[in-house]
This record gives sequence, structure tokens and C-alpha cells, in this order.
Amino acid sequence: MQPSDVKALLESRIDGCEFHIQGEGCNFQVIAVGDVFEGLSAVKRQQLIYGALSEEIASGALHAVSIKTYTPSQWQSAPENTGA
Repeated sequence: MQPSDVKALLESRIDGCEFHIQGEGCNFQVIAVGDVFEGLSAVKRQQLIYGALSEEIASGALHAVSIKTYTPSQWQSAPENTGA
């Protein structure tokens, strides 16, 4: 899989989120930004992303997924946000 494949999957399964994907093969880093994370615990945020990718993880198409989630206001001061 390519980062663009992972991004397309997430965009089709979770509405109202912006995704930044890095990685290759079956190991990816996902940064997700959206209002959907407002009020959710860190665990619930992770579960939302893992749930959207569960088929690919179960099949082995995705092996390792590192996830960071932010609300839009949190993203403004996130170290990964370079303003790009």
C-alpha cells in the first residue's frame, strides 16, 4: 500500500477529517485532524482510526499503524504542523 491508498481509505470511512499519512509497505504513520475527536479520550480516538482500517489490518495489508489525533484547535499548536 501507498500513503495515498491509506489516506483514501480513511477519507472514505471517516467524515470531516484531514489526514496526513507517511510510510510505505505495510507500516504507516497517521495524523488525523478533525472536530470528530472533540471530547473523545485518547483511546476512543485511536479506536476510531483503527476501526476504519480494521479490514486492512486483519488482512495483513497494513501491519503497523502509528496514530496521532488532533482537534483543529490542538493541531494549531501541534509539533507536526509545519503550516504546510
